[in-house]
Amino acid sequence: MKICLVNISLTSGGGVIWDCLKSISDGTLPREINKEAMNIYLAGGISGNLREFWQRVMKIYCASPKSRAEVVEAMKVYIAGDNNKKKILRETLYGDDFFVKEGAQALSHINVLESYYYLRKNEEFMALVHHFGSFLLDSGAFTFMSGSHKGEIDWDKYVEDYAAFINRHDVKLFFELDIDSVVGLAEVERLRAKLEMLTGKKPIPVWHKNRGKDYFIKMCREYPYVAIGGIVTKEIPRQFYEKAFPWFIQTAHQNGAKIHGLGYTTVANLHKYHFDSVDSTAWLYGNRGGYLYRFNPDTGLMEQMQSPANSRLKSREGAVHNFNEWVKFGEYAEKFL
Repeated sequence: MKICLVNISLTSGGGVIWDCLKSISDGTLPREINKEAMNIYLAGGISGNLREFWQRVMKIYCASPKSRAEVVEAMKVYIAGDNNKKKILRETLYGDDFFVKEGAQALSHINVLESYYYLRKNEEFMALVHHFGSFLLDSGAFTFMSGSHKGEIDWDKYVEDYAAFINRHDVKLFFELDIDSVVGLAEVERLRAKLEMLTGKKPIPVWHKNRGKDYFIKMCREYPYVAIGGIVTKEIPRQFYEKAFPWFIQTAHQNGAKIHGLGYTTVANLHKYHFDSVDSTAWLYGNRGGYLYRFNPDTGLMEQMQSPANSRLKSREGAVHNFNEWVKFGEYAEKFL
């Protein structure tokens, strides 16, 4: 599994992030490496809490672009989410030599999930996308509906704009508009077919319980990458969908498809449910809840550390710490989950 955080620097002088990651990259983990492991993607930085950092990165990148390592296929956990706290990682955490020397490969350690809804107005960030370990694009359809948009939605126009964005930036992995609950499955299929026609690529279809078991099998036979939705929205109670995970994962793999668990990062269970990728906003929760995460390399789990009594977690410092700990988990997951 790969845990993708939205900004990691392995360059010397890289500040807090560098200090955290260097201790990992210099060490060895006493476990057998799983060559078909999972990738964990931490997202939400480009559109939200790490935006200030990316603006800094863009300035340096444009001045001194370097080639990056090719994407390494592994199981990916996409850490998704948008947050308005834009000062989690400030410029002062990074040395001026970011993206110089070893920093040229810094982004290849990061997997990112972001929403088209936010990126359509922040296209300057797309110059960095091809240097990430991997990038997954969400359609942003539900965010669009719940945002400032008023009145009837022209979904054909939305798909056309979405496809143009995908083509413009040569996005490889992107979700369909899984808005079954709004327009019905037949319309979702029509929009998916249009998206395929306009991009010349197969999107990632998202299974929801209304589609049924046979439809999932059909998805796996027709698409190289599929996803299970409804976890975050609790379409199916947790105790039921976790019992079904082995069947979904086995069915996908038997048909030669990869499978993504949308919004699923119950860390302890990632050791037994071998998705090819998952995404989560879990790395943001500690800062919101006032606690710190700590990655335990002996158990391969994320642990929560509560703040001492009569103390208050410093928001920025806590967020940076939690970010670093999820980076550690991501590197572990790439090798062993």
